[in-house]
Amino acid sequence: MKNFVVKTIANAAALAVAIWLLHDITLTGNSTGRKALTLVLVALVFGVVNILVKPVVKLLTLPLFILTLGLFTLVVNALMLLLTSWLAGKLSLSFHVEGFWTAVLGGLIISVVSWAMNVVLPDDDD
Repeated sequence: MKNFVVKTIANAAALAVAIWLLHDITLTGNSTGRKALTLVLVALVFGVVNILVKPVVKLLTLPLFILTLGLFTLVVNALMLLLTSWLAGKLSLSFHVEGFWTAVLGGLIISVVSWAMNVVLPDDDD
């Protein structure tokens, strides 16, 4: 359970950095508390997308990963971010990613920040 919470916090922090750096990734809300709650919910959606959808997409596009020496990961991460944006819209969460290239850059930022957060935060299930 602790590992799930840590990964959700890391995802929320990574999403917050991407929202802060890129003006085409938006999170709107009336108050700071509402924005924080929305950010955590979007992080949960992003985590579920990465757990359920990403492995299937990676398996189906395995030849592209081999052909591009792994660079296709940027495209897959962008697609997961766009899917999260679409699902957030369906769930009435005020999170939106505008455009594919914004999603590519956002996916790169989220990958780097979540990696750094997972290095810093504890991940044991004691």
